[in-house]
Amino acid sequence: MQQDIVAHIADLIDGKGERQYGLSHINQRAHALQAALLAEQAGCEPALIAAALVHDIGHMVHDLGDDPAAEGIDDRHEELGAVWLGERFIPAVTEPVRLHVAAKRYLCATEADYFARLSPDSVRSLALQGGPMSAAEVAAFEALPHSAAAVQLRRFDEGAKIKGLITPGVAHFLPHVKAGLLPE
Repeated sequence: MQQDIVAHIADLIDGKGERQYGLSHINQRAHALQAALLAEQAGCEPALIAAALVHDIGHMVHDLGDDPAAEGIDDRHEELGAVWLGERFIPAVTEPVRLHVAAKRYLCATEADYFARLSPDSVRSLALQGGPMSAAEVAAFEALPHSAAAVQLRRFDEGAKIKGLITPGVAHFLPHVKAGLLPE
């Protein structure tokens, strides 16, 4: 069963990963692999490396098209992804995925220069996702058990948009994915 899930994740990333990643010059697969590589290079635990690899899986499991934000639609990919992953993975994987959009809103509210560093597609989606957090939302976010991991994941997400960056393939990261699975 676990091997089937790991193989399915690899198939999703390798197959649907061909879709363009927002307004950037890379596809979903390159973005996932770059995020996972950044987490690995930072020495993160396997669960966060797995979360980095699958953080945008919600884009690959919905049927809203390649760029719903261009149509003014928030695809709520973080929630879709967390629900889909929640049936298969431990919270240390699913919660950073669920919270990575909230982490963007959090960082925009708490770091003066963060908004200026966002890519154009992240700026566009931020407006659809509620904009920077209020002070009350910041406090509530900080109280969540996986908020620090979500902030780390968000930083990997923003850094994972480099055209032509050579990364290991999906298979390299699958041991981390397997480590994050719920026990059978």
